[in-house]
Amino acid sequence: MSYFWTLLIYGVLVGALYGLVAIAFALIYKVSRVINFAQGEMMMLVAYIAYSVALVTDGSIYIQIVTIVAASIVTGALIERVIVRPMLGRSTFSIVMLTIALAVFVRAFVGLFWDTDSHRYPIAVGGEMISIFGITFLVSQLVLLAIFFATCIGLWAFLKYTIAGIALRATASDPAVTMLMGISVKRLYSIAWVISAVISGMAGVLYADIYHLGPSIGSIGTRAFPAAILGGLDSVLGAGIGGIIIGVVENLAGGYIGSGYKEIAGFVVVLIVLMFRPYGLFGERQIERV
Repeated sequence: MSYFWTLLIYGVLVGALYGLVAIAFALIYKVSRVINFAQGEMMMLVAYIAYSVALVTDGSIYIQIVTIVAASIVTGALIERVIVRPMLGRSTFSIVMLTIALAVFVRAFVGLFWDTDSHRYPIAVGGEMISIFGITFLVSQLVLLAIFFATCIGLWAFLKYTIAGIALRATASDPAVTMLMGISVKRLYSIAWVISAVISGMAGVLYADIYHLGPSIGSIGTRAFPAAILGGLDSVLGAGIGGIIIGVVENLAGGYIGSGYKEIAGFVVVLIVLMFRPYGLFGERQIERV
């Protein structure tokens, strides 16, 4: 397999991770217009909880799945209900500062409750190697890719065909009208936060399984945010595609220009795209009649 294709495929794998976190960003923003800068830290917290459970349960994969879902639901629901909901209606700046403070708190909590060292995750979803067309993968990398596509398709079907999904889209379009129709907008906000936490929690555990577990994995949120901006912050699937684009661009830049340019390349692409499409590749243009 040529060097280009190798870089491209590994870029897609990294981009799938960015894409999952970017989808989590976009889902919350689309429904509640809140940018959650603690998304990476929520992902890290769920990964640490799953890590602790794996240590005492001998790494049972089924217990891990239940732990990830349960920890994500509790984390997302608690943060939305206790911290974010009382701030709704306040200025955007206040809510943004709140989520940044939350990110700092979660990082400090993880360092205090666990530690700041890197750990090998005690269970491998697919630790063995597999070779496809001359390129070697960890099976867990392919699991990550499968979960990314399953999440994209599942969310698309959920938002398009289910009553809850249609209500979420209605809330995103006009929350006042949605309330007048007797639908609890606050409950929909909570659903969006819970789904977002589950998606980012899965991404956190998969990252820890493929690479390592440490407080630094929270920085994935910072690297995935440009992907959400690139795809369109109000486009859930667009954010996922943005993640793939950022992952591929970073990998190609690192392979052909130099590893030092790897992270910068993604931001350069975002800047160029936003010059021509300020609402992102798949975002909706906001038109206001005056």
